[in-house]
Amino acid sequence: MPIALTNARILTPDGWRHDLAVLLDGARIVDLLPTADPRVRSVQPHDLGGARLLPGFIDVQVNGGGGVLFNEAPTVETLRRIGAAHRRFGTTGFLPTLISDRVEVMRAALAAVDQALVEGVPGVLGIHLEGPYLAPARKGVHDAKYFHAPGRDELTLLCAPHRGARLVTLAPDQVPLADIGALVAAGLIVCAGHTAADYATTRAALDAGVRGFTHLFNAMTPFGSREPGVVGAALEDATSWCGLIVDGHHVHPASLRVAIAAKPRGKMLLVTDAMPPVGSDDPGYVLNGETIIAKDGICQTAQGVLAGSALDMTMAVRNAVQLLGLPLDEAVRMASTYPAEFLGLGESHGRIAPGYQADLVALDDEYRVQRSWIGGVGE
Repeated sequence: MPIALTNARILTPDGWRHDLAVLLDGARIVDLLPTADPRVRSVQPHDLGGARLLPGFIDVQVNGGGGVLFNEAPTVETLRRIGAAHRRFGTTGFLPTLISDRVEVMRAALAAVDQALVEGVPGVLGIHLEGPYLAPARKGVHDAKYFHAPGRDELTLLCAPHRGARLVTLAPDQVPLADIGALVAAGLIVCAGHTAADYATTRAALDAGVRGFTHLFNAMTPFGSREPGVVGAALEDATSWCGLIVDGHHVHPASLRVAIAAKPRGKMLLVTDAMPPVGSDDPGYVLNGETIIAKDGICQTAQGVLAGSALDMTMAVRNAVQLLGLPLDEAVRMASTYPAEFLGLGESHGRIAPGYQADLVALDDEYRVQRSWIGGVGE
């Protein structure tokens, strides 16, 4: 049955509106109409009590949640559990992210995501393979024993026809430009990350089709006066996207403010890099054989290496407002509209507009999720 979402402060492509109702019919937004319009009164109303109604958040880097890690159990059931955990925090679309692992684990993860898309598991939009084509010098928490350049069989695996978005993070200093070009030609989104590349190498990779940068500043060569590094190439390039972990731990807020000011509007994405503690009462998880405990919102090894985050997307939006001084509408676009465009879904996701997917989240003024909808199904 069609429904009308009423009594909300709606973030539309033209800004905030207080005088409209959002009509949903099945998985799509049918229209935005004045609340007095007869079509609003003719369908089932749903009063949102003055909440802010936002496009659902899209997170392109989700390692785990709900107490499970994708690497540990790359199955459809794991994806359901991760998606349900993050939905509680406004995430209506995500890329389950596989950290560097064995090729057989990669195969299982790719198969699980394809099957999840067939079954319509709520929120799954594709997959993010973060590695194993990374640089040992910038490995972060990844296990370097898995690192290697992609062979012919792996390129065939990655470039095979697939459902949903397929994102690969690699180190341009470790992967030949021809292989980057092959991945791009096959429709994959390629990002640079965990890389020791210099500026020139990064610039060449951008020319070969690299589309973005995974968790800007972290695990990459910094911006220096005589060597701009990966960060300098990322900030100079007007067409690429950058993922930002705004948790107050991964990157200093001042560095994030400078980076956002340097890039054209629309090219910065909020990501979580979330680990199993998100949406779980258990702060611990095992990664590469080491037990890690999230403490004070920080996930790190005993040696102090950051190991993903305990961040959720609602918190990321709040931090973008409170730590970075961004207007709420822009912080929300960084969590919804811009990730959709990055994934090539800008015509169907990330906006509250007629014809768009009915992926929505209602937040109160304390950044608490009141309700969410994925494909028009509320929860």
